[in-house]
Amino acid sequence: MAFRMRGLPPVILASGSPRRAELLRQLGLDFKVVPSKAAEIHCEQLTALEVSRINAFRKARSVAKKHSDALVLGADTLVFLGSALYGKPADLEAAYRMLQELQGRTHHVVTAICLLHLRERRRRVFAETTAVTFRPLDAVKIRRYLAKVNPLDKAGAYAIQEEGGLIVEKVSGSYSNVVGLPVERLEQELRRWKGRGTVPEF
Repeated sequence: MAFRMRGLPPVILASGSPRRAELLRQLGLDFKVVPSKAAEIHCEQLTALEVSRINAFRKARSVAKKHSDALVLGADTLVFLGSALYGKPADLEAAYRMLQELQGRTHHVVTAICLLHLRERRRRVFAETTAVTFRPLDAVKIRRYLAKVNPLDKAGAYAIQEEGGLIVEKVSGSYSNVVGLPVERLEQELRRWKGRGTVPEF
């Protein structure tokens, strides 16, 4: 999937995630990585979609303030089951509890992306949602998975691209969205941006 960057300003990924960086490289984008230091919000009164959109904007804006001539990409991924949100676990026991609650059930993964160019006063925020069904997992299978994968930097305590076959039964929707960026949708949005088809949202 080659996507040339002609017509785009310099691109900055406001994330230190190696998974997101690799997905951007698959699009053929040239970009610089400047991890955002914006604190992520988690509010029980908001939906996963609302939280992820706010966090993506906050991350993009914190970096764009110092790089106003660049097109900054901020992203935030959340796992949710009903109204329960699953961010990054604080420790291994929290990770275990998350996987225990998700096992044998279908949950959703939402990734929100904010494209922001402060100098041109252009902003685009969008999100994709993917349904993921977990296999039935007992304590032994959960511990086995956690022994193979570091869950602490991963929403929902798992990474589908790392030993995902041990716990995931089915994915309905964008696979890359579960990894951290919906590349199909992102490519469409970047093409729109190049053609100035994006309406400013300021």
